[in-house]
Amino acid sequence: MIRRSFLGLMMGGASVAALTSPAHALVEININKGNVEPLPIAITDFLSNNELGPQISQVIAADLQRSGLFAPVNRQAFIEKITDPGKAPRFEDWKAINAQALVVGRVSREGDGRLRAEFRLWDTYAGSQMSGQQFFTQPENWRRLAHIIADAIYERITGEKGYFDTRVVFVSESGPKTARQRQLAIMDQDGFNVRMLTNGKDLVLTPRFSPSRQEVTYMSFEGNQPRVYLLQLETGQREVVGNFPGMTFSPRFSPDGQKVIMSLQQEGNANIYTMDLRSRTTTRLTSTAAIDTAPSYSPDGGRITFESDRGGKQQIYVMGADGSGQSRISFGDGSYSTPVWSPRGDLIAFTKQSGGKFSIGVMKPDGSGERVLTSGFHNEGPTWAPNGRVLMFFRQAAGAGGPQLYSIDLTGYNEQLVKTPGYASDPAWSPLLE
Repeated sequence: MIRRSFLGLMMGGASVAALTSPAHALVEININKGNVEPLPIAITDFLSNNELGPQISQVIAADLQRSGLFAPVNRQAFIEKITDPGKAPRFEDWKAINAQALVVGRVSREGDGRLRAEFRLWDTYAGSQMSGQQFFTQPENWRRLAHIIADAIYERITGEKGYFDTRVVFVSESGPKTARQRQLAIMDQDGFNVRMLTNGKDLVLTPRFSPSRQEVTYMSFEGNQPRVYLLQLETGQREVVGNFPGMTFSPRFSPDGQKVIMSLQQEGNANIYTMDLRSRTTTRLTSTAAIDTAPSYSPDGGRITFESDRGGKQQIYVMGADGSGQSRISFGDGSYSTPVWSPRGDLIAFTKQSGGKFSIGVMKPDGSGERVLTSGFHNEGPTWAPNGRVLMFFRQAAGAGGPQLYSIDLTGYNEQLVKTPGYASDPAWSPLLE
């Protein structure tokens, strides 16, 4: 079963149904064993009376390949031509080209104008169907349909939730370095459907998604006053979180979406506060003469990680959600910043500056098991995919005109550029769409 009703909140008017009961299959990917050999999978062009079927297939293939866990088989190698996706394929033809899994499908138009899409996932070596589902939606939503099918395939084979039906909010940068214009922007996780959310007149920083609503929080210098804003993505309505006497920055939602945690700077130091979005009451969590910032909740809401220079340079700390039990967890060479708790709760991602390089890495919540995933001239700002298996961050190479977005999985082997129309920084991954 798919884990959400298709296009429920944002798109509306859709349904999903299983075509058959999935049979037990031999094909699977164990994504807990480190560097995984990608699974050869054949994805045929979905049958249709226009170009939409092949386009949907291409998006599915691109999603799966980008995950690093799947290797789509070259279509030119296909032996069998699928003419009826409702019938069992000739498994020997697919085993002959080493396609361990096979995806077939069809796209048609209903009488009311909606698209009807169906797909089947086959285990070619076991000769059995692993999954089969159908969807109904409006034609303009075809790309999201493809992402949801890719998620269903990913989940069936890996046993874990996919992350393709998600969006990323980021800061889009344009213009010369000395007069850079920065706009809040949003896109699908694969870099398509980019849309600007602000006009670029005022500096924007650190956008973050709500875990429960189509809403983001971010920092803006509108009117030369640094404030934290809430922005409703579907209506465009926005509001100031609060008018504080000092600078507020690094806002982030609590896991239930009911609070915003942020840093408030006064008289040269910064401390961490929470604000209840219903009552607008604030609670101070740290009280030091240092700079405490970049707070991030654990997924159960019980703990908070943050960065602080109270020991002389930036390091990562963990405390209870009420500010109790503050303790340092990073002890490697260099300085640590931008800690972000994984949605799975098992790791904290960070930026590390050491030896003239900026690295993106992960460690356990007690500070053990530190691993660097990638290093370079300037890497910063990790954000987690909702399944906790992939990170996105921004990078600026030496001599480059501006930053770009990259993704990397937890093995550190599958690093990829995420193309955007211009320069891009400060990415924040959404939860799975509803």
